[in-house]
Order: sequence, then C-alpha cells, then structure tokens
Amino acid sequence: MQNLILSVSDNLWGIIKEYEDILMQELYTVGEPVLLPVLPLKNLVALPKSIVPVVVGREISIHAVDAAMKGNKEIFVTAQTTVNVENPTPQDLFTHGTRALIVQVARMPNGTLKILVEGITRSRILEVKQTENFMAVTACDLVPFPLTDNPENMALWRNLFDLFKEYVHLGERIPADVLTLFRGLDDLDYLADTVTVQMHLEFNERQKLLETVDLKTRALRLCVFLQKEIEILKAEKNIRKRVQSQVEKHQKDYYLTEQMRAIQRELGREDWSNEINELRKKAKKLKLPTEAHEKVEAELRRLDSMQPTSPEAAVGRNYVDWLLAVPWHNQSQDSVSMEDAEKILNGSHAGMVKAKERIIEFLASKKFAGEHLKRAPIICLAGPPGVGKTSLGHSIAQALGRSLVRISLGGVRDEAEIRGHRRTYIGAMPGKIIQAMKKSQVINPLMLLDEIDKMAMDFRGDPASALLEVLDPEQNKAFNDHYLEVDYDLSKVMFITTANVIDNIPYPLLDRMEIIQLSGYTENEKLDIAKKFLLPKLLKEHNLTEKQLVISDDLMKKIIDEYTKEAGVRQLERVLAKLLRKEILLMLKNKKVKTVKLDEALVEQWLGASIFRRDERLRDQGFGVATGLAWTEVGGDVLDVEVGLMKGKGGLTLTGQLGEVMQESTQAAMSYVRSQAKDFGLKENFYSDLDVHVHIPEGAIPKDGPSAGIVMAVALTSALTQIPVQPGVAMTGEITLRGRVLQIGGLKEKLLAALRYGMTKVLVPKSNAKDVKEFENELDPSLKIVFVEHMDEVLKEALVRTPYGSVKKGADKPDKKKAKKKVAKKASKKK
Repeated sequence: MQNLILSVSDNLWGIIKEYEDILMQELYTVGEPVLLPVLPLKNLVALPKSIVPVVVGREISIHAVDAAMKGNKEIFVTAQTTVNVENPTPQDLFTHGTRALIVQVARMPNGTLKILVEGITRSRILEVKQTENFMAVTACDLVPFPLTDNPENMALWRNLFDLFKEYVHLGERIPADVLTLFRGLDDLDYLADTVTVQMHLEFNERQKLLETVDLKTRALRLCVFLQKEIEILKAEKNIRKRVQSQVEKHQKDYYLTEQMRAIQRELGREDWSNEINELRKKAKKLKLPTEAHEKVEAELRRLDSMQPTSPEAAVGRNYVDWLLAVPWHNQSQDSVSMEDAEKILNGSHAGMVKAKERIIEFLASKKFAGEHLKRAPIICLAGPPGVGKTSLGHSIAQALGRSLVRISLGGVRDEAEIRGHRRTYIGAMPGKIIQAMKKSQVINPLMLLDEIDKMAMDFRGDPASALLEVLDPEQNKAFNDHYLEVDYDLSKVMFITTANVIDNIPYPLLDRMEIIQLSGYTENEKLDIAKKFLLPKLLKEHNLTEKQLVISDDLMKKIIDEYTKEAGVRQLERVLAKLLRKEILLMLKNKKVKTVKLDEALVEQWLGASIFRRDERLRDQGFGVATGLAWTEVGGDVLDVEVGLMKGKGGLTLTGQLGEVMQESTQAAMSYVRSQAKDFGLKENFYSDLDVHVHIPEGAIPKDGPSAGIVMAVALTSALTQIPVQPGVAMTGEITLRGRVLQIGGLKEKLLAALRYGMTKVLVPKSNAKDVKEFENELDPSLKIVFVEHMDEVLKEALVRTPYGSVKKGADKPDKKKAKKKVAKKASKKK
C-alpha cells in the first residue's frame, strides 16, 4: 500500500513538472543537452557575459578543469548551497548555473590553479553523472525569448537603461563607455546581465537573478535593486560634500595661518631659531665624531647670532648641511659569497683572470678574517682602451654588493677638485672625494677613479699629489678636505683606478696602488665577446631578434681581422652596429625580408672593402725588410723596418720619426753588423763606400723604445748579405754591441698583435720566457714562439739561410752556374 502511494505521488510530481516546463517554455527556449564537467563555487555566482577569476584548489575541481581543457574548454559553473562542504554531492549544488568557457589557466607553485571563466549562457542540470575524479552533469541551455516591441516593453527598457546610466554617473567606478554597448530593446538581456555583474548584490540575490530566465521579470527586479542603490549613492554623495566643505574650511584656516607666520618671519626671527634647533637635533642624532660635532656646534652658535638674510649666514648654513649630509657611520654589508661573485664576474667579462682572482682573494680574506680585515684594497686596472676596465669596476661593485661611485679624473688639473676649496672663496664646495661619499651614503663604497693617467697640473696645483693622501692606507683614515676642515675616514673605501699608460702616473702615486695589467683580447676572446655580449646587446637596442640576423663564426672572425685594429672591442661594436643598421634599412625597403644571413659579399657591400689586410705581411718582401713588434697605448702593433743601400761615403740615415732611444738602438745594431762583417762574408770596410738608409713606414706616427734592436740588425744583415727574411716572422728584443738579446716589456700585447696580423713565428728574448708562461693558454697554438739570447740564433731563425755557414767552415763560394740550373729545374716543375 505504501509503495502504491509513493508511485502515485511520483507520477503527480512528474505531471506538475511537465506542466511547469510547458509554461516556462513559452518564456525561453531549452537547448540540446550537453555533458559538461562541474566546477562548484563557494559564495560566488558566475553570470553570463562576465569574466570571473577563480582560484581552484580542490581535487575534484582541478580534475574538472583538466577535463574541460582536454575538450572544448567548456565547463558547468554553479554555486554550492552549503559553503562548508568540501566534497559536494549533487544535493549540495544549485540546479541552475552557467555554461562557461575557460579563457585562461595558470598553475601556481602550491599546486592550485588560477583560471579565468567567461560565462556563455544560463544552464540547468538535467542529470548528474559521477566520474572517478570529478562530477559531470548533463545540462541544457536556457535562452530567454526577446521581448516584443510594444510600448510596455520599451518603457521597461528605457527605465532600466536610465537607472543604470544614473548609477554609472553616481558611482564613478564603472567607465561611462559601457553605456555605448546597449542600443535598444534587443540588448535587454545583455543589459540585465551587465547590471547584475556591476551592482553590489548579496549572494542569494545574484543566484535568484541567475535562476530568473524570463527577461521581463528579471528587468523589473533589477529596476528595484537599482533604485535602491541610487538612493544609497546619493546619500553617500551628500555626506562626501559635507565632509569636503569641512576639509576646505580647514585648508583655508591653514592657509591664513601660514600667511600670518610669514608676516611674523618678516618681522622677527622665530623660524630661523627653529631651523637651527632642528639642525642641532639632527647633529645629535647622527652621533658625529667629536671634532665634527664641535665644528657643527660652533657654526650653529654663529648662525644663531646672524641675520638669516646675510650672505655669511648662507655660507655657514651650507657648511653645516655638508657636515650633516656626509655619512659618518652608515656601512653596507659586503657579499661574501665567492661563488656568486665569481659567477657575476665571469658572466660580465671574458678573460681578465688576474683581476678576477684578486677580487675573489679579497672576498676569501674578508670571509676568513671578518672584522679584523679593515683595509680595503687599492687596485689600478691598466690596459688599452676598450678592454672593459670601467665596466669591470661596475661588475666588481655588483659582486661585492657595494654601492658604486665613479669619479672621472680625465683633464682634472686643479688640486681643489680633489681636496675642495677653502670656505673663504665664493661658491666654495668640497672636493670630488667628499661629494662621492655624500652620493654613496655609506662609508665603504667602491670608488672608481677613472682615467687616473689623464690628470694634468698647472699653477693651480697638482691633483696627482693630492691623491697621494687619498690612496695611502696609512693616511686616508684621516683625510682632510679643505672645505670640511675635519678629518674624514676613507680607510673602508675600496678604490679602483683605471689607466691606459702607467708611465704617465707619478711614481709615488703608482707605488700606492696594486697594478693589474689588462691586455688586449685575442681573436677567440673577441669572437666570444661578440657572440655573448656585444651582439645580444645591440640586437636588443635595435629591437631585433637572434633569428633575424645570422652571422657565422668564420665571418665574425673575418670582420674582426679585416675591419678592426684594436686591443679592445669598441671598434668591433661600432662595426656590428653598422651591420644592424644596414639590415634594418634593407628590411624597411623590402617588407618580404624577415631574416638576413650575412656572407662575405654582403659584408663587403655594407662595410666596404677590407680596411686591414693581415696576409700582406706573409709575402716575401725582398732583401732588407724585417717585421718587428711594438707596444702602443691601444695595444700591440707590428712595424716594418726597411733598409736601403746606396753608393756613398758611409752615412747612416734614419727616417720615420724615430725617438732618441730607437735611433741609438739602430746605431748599436749597425755597430754589431760591422763587427760581424768578416763572418758575414763582407769586406771589412764595406760601409766606407755605402750610404745606409733605415726607414720605418707610417712616418707621421712617433716611434721610440729599445725593443726594435734585433729587428734593425736583421734588416741590416738581410740588406748587406742579400739574404731575404722568412715570410711570417716577427721579432722583438733589445740588442747589445756584443749581440746579446735583452728582455723587453709589453710582450703579451705584442704577441696578440702578431696573431692579429697572421704571423707564424715570433722571436722573443729568452729572459721573457717566464712572462709567456702566464698567458700561453690564451695564445693560438699556431703561433710558434722561439726564445733567443744571441743574434746568432736570431739570424738563423729569421733569415732564409744563415749568413755564417760558408765563411765559418771555409767552404767555397756557391757556383753561379749550378745555382742557375737549380732555378731552371724549379721553373720547369712549376710549368
């Protein structure tokens, strides 16, 4: 009996639902059922035509989102009837929800998902299907019928639109442009959903509006809500107006009070005393050293007795401001992570092993000694332009975690630039050192003194002498600036100076610094720098990508060899920038070009013919021509020595703007050759009826130094014995009258120059062998280095054949007929 009653009641309920569905179908259409994953939300209702950010953390919700993303990205979004339920069942969900599209998914580190859901249309659950990991439903869309165009519906549309328009203007939260989206009665559904999204509604009210499919009913309900919100906004606006009027009254009172104070200041000295008291409090708070505190206190007492408008008061006030602005105790903590510092240094600069080692050593000492190590190193980075001295200083500051202050000393010729001016002068101010300390705001910055070798001196003093105190660890703990007139501690400052030529630095100043020589880059180092640093930097500056410009390593080497002649990479950077500009011009003219692959022909077209021909020096240049190596301010270079013989009376002519030392070196080489005349098979008085002309090309460039001695001797021997010098051989070394080869300087730069010009063999003094060991890993293995200690070895390695052999062994002179036959045989083989 009970079962019969239950079945009858079920049938009645089915009939009632059917009838309800028939009635409702007159108000909206029902879409085809679709199977969708369910995303249950807590206290949140997703409405159609709105984008809602949702943080998904529950497992069932994450699996539902994953399932939707694998399909068409559509998901059924509905709210929970009970907020506290973590694992909702079908009974815990509202049957009405929104069919939505997942616009964006972002996975958070903690495993949750952050998604954007865009509502498409209202939807209703028909059947719940529980899968293994998430809940799915069969749902159908509920699409309302548009209202007919009659006066009643038009009145409803206008009423809702006008109320929303007033709400937008009163709220000042919604942009007014949103009103342009709605044009007439056809947009009523869009307008109703937009109003629902933008209004401040409770959760239950939003859910009811979501379940209300009928447009007319929904619009009427929204009109009621809007009217209520407008009344609240009007009340808020009136309250704000009253508050604003009170604030304006207070501002007016404040303005009048300030005017009265200004008049009082004109009549009296009230404000001036307040300022002095503030300065006194600040000085006490900074805990200045005793000497500095006494100076400040004495100056404030003087200011207290002066008129505020007097010029002397302005000078005194400026002096006190400087004393209070300079850091006295504030100190930054050094980064003592050697691994991080090494990573920063290697990532920003190629090579420079000694400089990097010195910084790592300082960090290791700092880590080991702690507070016992109080002195900071004073380092001078010396090297040719463009090798990265200044940028290395920036990287060192980054590696140590210190603030960097840079002072450019190029062209400084006034001692007051370093020590400051006396306060008696108009416009007096502290020197660059104290200004840099004020800028850093710590007592242990990294101070970069750039171009220390470019300072000059005149009647105003010698700035290099003023730096003696700054760069002396025994003196800089009590550095005295002429303006401050109190001792200032610079002992915790890490000084790094840069110079191109240390010969221009006075010895007392040079003696206070630890010199680290930065040599020019090898071809492989330049290639590495161009690929890792220069090209990515230039591509970023010109808004290009790596795919848009393709340069092979061989072509990059050709550009380095034939279009640059430098120890650093500045000229190379300009050449690469020119190539990028040419590429951009090509791409703008021809829109079809998206990528440019450079080849030799294109490089020659864009950059012109090769500027520097390295291979010319490898050819046989005849008798009396030898190649030497020289050191310059911009790195190493090669120079040719040419010797010409003419009938004359034993004269020696030297041209090519040679310095005194080089002229004496040439005379020593000539004396050596004369002393060896018999061994060379020459007449003892061969020079009496000959004039010898020694010339070094590029005569506009001054040349000096003793290291060209063996080059001169080889060129003279080659010219006098008619034995040519081997192609591809360069040499450097000082010569004595006895033929010994002495040590020279700048060897690394010279060897790098030999590599740049394609030399295959270099003759180096044997006493320089220890120097080569320091950088032999940086040299190309194809360069053969021969160590020599006497001219006999030099001539044997440099000339095509030795000038000694036949004479020393007593052999006959070579038969001219046999020689001619050998030449004829070689010619026939070539043919």
